[in-house]
Amino acid sequence: MKPQYLFILCILMGCQKPKSESQITSITPENKTKTVVAVPEKFLKTDTISITEGEESAANSYILANLVGQKADKDSIVTAKYQLDFYQNKTKTASSKITIKGIEKGSEWGASYGLTSATAKNSSFVQISFGYPACGYMQSNYLYYLKTNDLQLVHQWDSMTDSGWGSWVEFENPSAKANPESFYCKTVSFEPDDNDENMGTVTHSDSIVFRLSGNSYKKELLSAKDKTYFEKKMSFDAFHNQK
Repeated sequence: MKPQYLFILCILMGCQKPKSESQITSITPENKTKTVVAVPEKFLKTDTISITEGEESAANSYILANLVGQKADKDSIVTAKYQLDFYQNKTKTASSKITIKGIEKGSEWGASYGLTSATAKNSSFVQISFGYPACGYMQSNYLYYLKTNDLQLVHQWDSMTDSGWGSWVEFENPSAKANPESFYCKTVSFEPDDNDENMGTVTHSDSIVFRLSGNSYKKELLSAKDKTYFEKKMSFDAFHNQK
């Protein structure tokens, strides 16, 4: 290499400013551990629902009904969203979110084990109702199947009774087991006669069978939806004295 080129190269190398210690260490990536803090859920209101088992409340098992949000439309009809948290032995095991339309101020919750009062003991079914506690008001109803930590909303319906008249759902459990492999339900309506207050017409509609498949129930409609398949005129006393 010619002497003049060697001289220029030496000058260029000498002009490079050496990196400081801080610059060198900053090249090394930082390994920081971030702590994630669980933020508790905020609800507008929380109601505790006792679950009845026969004539008594189940010990250490209950449901927390958490109001997530609510709004009223132009007709002042209130719709609310709830998160239902299920507790067994004071431990939260499952949750479900529901939306209820047409809420009346002063509405109350209720819950019971079993498809019927005869199958309440040791049942994995929980029936929940919500509505204003008076005749003539609509009630929202939910049937849940809770097996350990698995929760299924099996069926939901509306009901209304007023002095022995109204519309509701009846469950039939031929096996009489607390946790049957299959069971049925139908919608029953009993409406008064326009010309005779002691007479009424009973109708049945929406016959449904529920069959256990794995860890959940599948339902099948056995009659045409919302269509009456049975109708009979009866006196008020005869209807309510049926066994």
